[in-house]
Amino acid sequence: MPWKNQGGGPWGSGPKGPWGSGPQSAGPRPPDLEDLLRRGQDRLQQILPGGYFSGMGIAIILLIAVIIWLFSGVFRVQSEELGVVLRFGKHVRTVQPGLNYHWPYPIETVLLPKALRVSTINVGMSLIDDPARRGRTMRDVPEESLMLTGDENIVDVDFTVLWRIKPDGVGNYLFNIQNPEGTVKAVAESAMREVVGRANIQPILTGARTTTEANVQDLMQKTLDSYGSGILVQQVQMQKVDPPAQVIDAFRDVQAARADLERLQNEAQTYANRVIPDARGRAAQILQVAEGYQQQAIAEAKGQSARFLKVYDEYKKAPDVTRQRIYLETMERILGGAEKLIHDGGGSSSGQGVVPFLPLSELSPRRQAAPAAGQPQQQSGATR
Repeated sequence: MPWKNQGGGPWGSGPKGPWGSGPQSAGPRPPDLEDLLRRGQDRLQQILPGGYFSGMGIAIILLIAVIIWLFSGVFRVQSEELGVVLRFGKHVRTVQPGLNYHWPYPIETVLLPKALRVSTINVGMSLIDDPARRGRTMRDVPEESLMLTGDENIVDVDFTVLWRIKPDGVGNYLFNIQNPEGTVKAVAESAMREVVGRANIQPILTGARTTTEANVQDLMQKTLDSYGSGILVQQVQMQKVDPPAQVIDAFRDVQAARADLERLQNEAQTYANRVIPDARGRAAQILQVAEGYQQQAIAEAKGQSARFLKVYDEYKKAPDVTRQRIYLETMERILGGAEKLIHDGGGSSSGQGVVPFLPLSELSPRRQAAPAAGQPQQQSGATR
């Protein structure tokens, strides 16, 4: 019995159907489903020889259906994608970009992740729509960027992570993690907090950015590999590293003081580099002079001792002669530079005992040079 002739049913009493009220209701009349089916059967009978219930008609229908089913396995992989073919839900192969084929559903299916595209994730900042500027602007996210350093200071770190899917890890990427972007962002924030928590604030603000980025990248890669995520971290870029906005003026004053300290240290080191070599040179000169004097004094002492020993040897051979000679040489050295008067000890009638002395040394143009040490001086007849 057609639906329109039913007196009741799930659509209420009266001539109603699944499309609403019957012919007595207002509005356009809905199409007759039985009439549409009948017309389709008539057209199919006209197309197929012998009727659609004949063996030839069924074979043709099945052949067309099989051809359509086989052609449904053709698929195209875009330039940024890799095709992951699943056979009854199991990963069997990975195909490269281009036109490919797999067994139609439900035997095989294909997934097309963006495996060749480098994705970007921002931590500590986010892009929002700015109607005033008719574009997008960057907004800080303090709950992600504020971190505690190893010396118990707070630093505001905004950074970007560039990542992609490993060519041999597409299956792990699809089946081991549910939310890849959220996982990468959580791992990035955790790794940055750990690296910053082990370091002091001063190197992070100045010259340790490259080292910090490399440490965060290594830690992220180890963590993602332990998850079996199939993700490759290509680069970590620190965009902004500043103290919190509330204390940034005080930190700038500290930075200026540190710069002055380094400048003064450099000036002091420059002065030390100039003065210390000069002092070392003078000290070396004094040491060399002292060593020379030492050698000279030792040589003179050895010479004097050798001379004394030789005189002593001669004295043992002829004590009287040697004693007389030493006496004469000694008196010559003592009286050689003194003024002398010769007194005649004999008495005279005039009572004058002084003999005139002729100063021969003053009459000569130049006094003869003193003899060398250890040699007897020539004695004039006037001084004997």
